[in-house]
Amino acid sequence: MPDIGTVGLLILIANGFVSYQGFENWQFLNTYKFQVDKILINKDYKRLISSGFLHVNWTHLIFNMFSLYSFGASLELRLGSIYFALIYFTSLLAGNLFALLIHKNHGKYSAVGASGAVCGVIFASIALIPNIRVGILFLPVSIPGWLFGLLYISYTIYGIKSNNDNIGHEAHLGGAVIGMITAIIISPSSLTQNYIPILLSLVPTLIFIFFILVKPHLLLVDNPFKTQKKPQTIDEKYNEERALNKKEFNLLLEKIHKKGIDKLTAKEKEKLDEYSKANRK
Repeated sequence: MPDIGTVGLLILIANGFVSYQGFENWQFLNTYKFQVDKILINKDYKRLISSGFLHVNWTHLIFNMFSLYSFGASLELRLGSIYFALIYFTSLLAGNLFALLIHKNHGKYSAVGASGAVCGVIFASIALIPNIRVGILFLPVSIPGWLFGLLYISYTIYGIKSNNDNIGHEAHLGGAVIGMITAIIISPSSLTQNYIPILLSLVPTLIFIFFILVKPHLLLVDNPFKTQKKPQTIDEKYNEERALNKKEFNLLLEKIHKKGIDKLTAKEKEKLDEYSKANRK
């Protein structure tokens, strides 16, 4: 395994720093995470990129960064920093745009994670680097890169079906496909030199994308295109959020009245401070 390149190292550091801010500050996380209404209604497009540097927890962050290091070092060495950065950020954006397409009618849907970009790097590496292998943490064994890619996509399928976390699993699929296609465009000879791993990785992913778009019931997942409610205007959204905030504020006041302000959690105190400042404006 070669040493991580300059761009890869900077991306690792940025993910660690930004994710830590999100772990410590709920408001920071809420400001930069992927959220459908904030993007489509409020036009807050920075979330398409910023959400890719946030993570749910340390496990989520470490897994993504381990995967990025395992594949990104070899890929950046082969392509150079500019093409590596192109694949990373193109995959990140494509993954989140795919998630936005899937959840365009789900205004409250939110997610975080570099997984779309990491999947793009993984699938690009599979396309361009024959016989690439990935070591398993703390074990003296490794597995073929294409098998790791399939396991990663299998984890994605499980995540979409279980729908029990805040990880952007749908972004894995969009990022994986665009990452591999971008790599093939950069190096067309890979199609003939490494076509078997490409097919083993790309075909199952495209099949799953087809089913989730066209026949999600066959995968036992919710229809991603069902409309949960009529899309709201900015004013309607503002009034709804204001009503919810007022209700939450009243619950905090009730808790203070019954148990005292010392019984509030750190996040509750932070929310109370936010409400107080907003009401003074």
